[in-house]
Amino acid sequence: MAALVAVSVKEEEMVDKVPMTQNGFAKLQEELRWRQQEERPRIIEAISEARAHGDLSENAEYHAAKEAQSHNEGRITELEDLIARAEVIDLSKMSGSKIKFGATVKLVDEDTEEEKIYQIVGDQEADVKAGRISISSPIARAMIGKEAGDSIEVVAPGGSKAYEILNVSWG
Repeated sequence: MAALVAVSVKEEEMVDKVPMTQNGFAKLQEELRWRQQEERPRIIEAISEARAHGDLSENAEYHAAKEAQSHNEGRITELEDLIARAEVIDLSKMSGSKIKFGATVKLVDEDTEEEKIYQIVGDQEADVKAGRISISSPIARAMIGKEAGDSIEVVAPGGSKAYEILNVSWG
């Protein structure tokens, strides 16, 4: 019976860490600060003003402000959780030829010869248009552990694509 308790406690201590770059972590902290110190007071003021207009049951401004408050508080909770579980990875200390979190990878599409450059980042930081792809994306998962000269095949919703890894860099 004691062994079961020890396992349960150990599982609770193992919180899923969320990998991210220092830049991504700073953006989450800034959004949290903005939501708590600027957006929250603005919404509270909007609720107060809408209350002053009388009957709350038919007051669209009041209901919209309460909905905004609910959305904002939910996002604050989400941000606090992400920040608490963040595992900030210092990209300046990363090196090597194998692709892993933080690597910037230059690829060429083997069919179209189109070259693409992606940095592998945390889920919260991903922005394909800016060249940042999530560590959990199909293309990043296919690249992890590979190095320049390797070919990868990515099975995506639009079909299968083949790429050759041209270069791996850091920072």
